[in-house]
Amino acid sequence: MLQAMLAGVASIKAQQTRMNVIGNNLANVNTTAYKKNRVSFTDMMSQTVRGATRPNGSLGGLNPVQYGLGVLVSGTDTDTLQGSLNATNRPTDFAIQGSGFFLISNGDRTAFTRDGTFDLDAAGYLVHRSTGERLLGWSADPSDGSIDTNNPINGSSVLQIPIGARTAVQQTSDVTWAGNLDARSFTTTGTSTVSSVVRIVDPLGGEHDVTLTLTESATPNQWTWAVSAQAPTTVSGTGTLTFDPTNGMLSAGSPGTITVSPGAATGIAPFDVDMDFSAFSQLSTDTQVQAANQNGYSPGSLQSFTVGADGVVTGIYTNGLTRSLGQIAMAVFTNPNGLERIGNNQWRESENSGIPAIGTPRTGGRGIINSGFLEQSNVDIGTEFTDMIVTQRGFQANTRVVTTVDEMLQDLINIKR
Repeated sequence: MLQAMLAGVASIKAQQTRMNVIGNNLANVNTTAYKKNRVSFTDMMSQTVRGATRPNGSLGGLNPVQYGLGVLVSGTDTDTLQGSLNATNRPTDFAIQGSGFFLISNGDRTAFTRDGTFDLDAAGYLVHRSTGERLLGWSADPSDGSIDTNNPINGSSVLQIPIGARTAVQQTSDVTWAGNLDARSFTTTGTSTVSSVVRIVDPLGGEHDVTLTLTESATPNQWTWAVSAQAPTTVSGTGTLTFDPTNGMLSAGSPGTITVSPGAATGIAPFDVDMDFSAFSQLSTDTQVQAANQNGYSPGSLQSFTVGADGVVTGIYTNGLTRSLGQIAMAVFTNPNGLERIGNNQWRESENSGIPAIGTPRTGGRGIINSGFLEQSNVDIGTEFTDMIVTQRGFQANTRVVTTVDEMLQDLINIKR
């Protein structure tokens, strides 16, 4: 009888553990990116009263006689099922669709989280809102915005978005022109002209409007070009464009070079700008000439940023420039159920989780990042309430076992009066 009581007590303890897990799941029903737990039971060691025997010539075999000694909690599993996404419209809220984890660091260690509630601190770093730990990733080269994702990620690989910081000036060194010169406009007198204006940036960020004028030559399929500017800026440069009459494409005259002189009062030395006309054509359609691109930009301040599905942080400047500022790193594990919770929606790797495979979003099964969204808890209230009822009934049944055995023992003691 004592075995029955001890089995009932073991079951009561197991059901209490399960109820603790259910209570914790329900407590975190609204916790960002929370992953629910599940309790698994296993039967305890059985006492063998008689072992099994083989059949022999005249007798059949006998099964073993065993008595179970109760139940044990075999483990608590984490359900890594994707939670639903909730729109927040905050650009620093990130939700992962996939199996990846964000990497955050407090300077001493690196932790992993699915909680994408980040914000900018006073220094411009992306930090976890509840702990202040910094988000890790690759910073872009400030000169051209290139990102080298081959660099290793460590605690110092923090992402900084310096809102209000000024950009460096870039002098214009190349202008690409595009458009069409109407083949029907040939007059044999060389009087047909077309003009377009491009804004050139000098080494100090000053802007100078340069006018390109194309004049039809007396020679068929040939145009001459020249440039001009308003004082005090002066500009010099000229050339000839020749088009192939069989297809209307440029056959000679690209590229050319002009020299821009901002003026003696500025103290800026004259500088050269390449003129690329390779995208020009001469077809029998309307004339249209414009500068498709110029690679200079004047000073501007970072006013906002966006985060793409691939984790690239793109800065938007007041001068119209857009440039990559960095890229968020993500990690995946061979066995994410093996991760250990350390509180604050954070995890750390364990002996059975495997080492983190760190890389960029949209690669290696890490998933994509949704800016302006947060992942919700994957706790299902209906399932938890159902499990709660089953657990309660299991607990009640085993308390009945304990009280019944107690009554039986009392009757046994009362035999002797």
